[in-house]
Amino acid sequence: MTDDLKHAPTANQDGYERRDIGIGGVLYFLLGLAIAGVIANFAVSGLYSFLEKRNEAEQTSASPLVTGTPADTRHLPADSKKYLDQNFPAPQLETDERGQLDSIRNNEAQALSSYGWIDQQAGTVRIPIDRAMDLIAERGLPVRQGAAIASASTAMATGTNAAPAAPPAQKAKEKEKKKGKK
Repeated sequence: MTDDLKHAPTANQDGYERRDIGIGGVLYFLLGLAIAGVIANFAVSGLYSFLEKRNEAEQTSASPLVTGTPADTRHLPADSKKYLDQNFPAPQLETDERGQLDSIRNNEAQALSSYGWIDQQAGTVRIPIDRAMDLIAERGLPVRQGAAIASASTAMATGTNAAPAAPPAQKAKEKEKKKGKK
């Protein structure tokens, strides 16, 4: 025998509920929820207003030696640079991190993409990266004479036929010598 109860439908019931939930109960609940939300909003804003006024009344001055401090020390005044320079020693906190970083990046980008002097007395110049890459592709990288001799002796010792790559200037000189011999 089992302890489960099976409710058999009676003559008046077909095994399911015939009426739906009343819309009035749902509307009353939503109205009560909206009223509770408005009351909570006013209660919280009033609490924060009270705490803000109490905090301002209890706030002491930053220092008795500093004069002319604004009432709200959490926000910098419009002329903050002048205020900071007059009232605080160096080094100071950054006040415009994004602006400073943007100016640094703009200066770097301008230096990398323009011509200019690095040392005018020594004759050292700065050229754009694109132009420098074109010049290297056109002329090739410079090779020291000692490195060319060492690579040639290594090629001879290993028995390979690969000749060391000569710099473009050296190749031009060799071509002129060949033309002169003919």
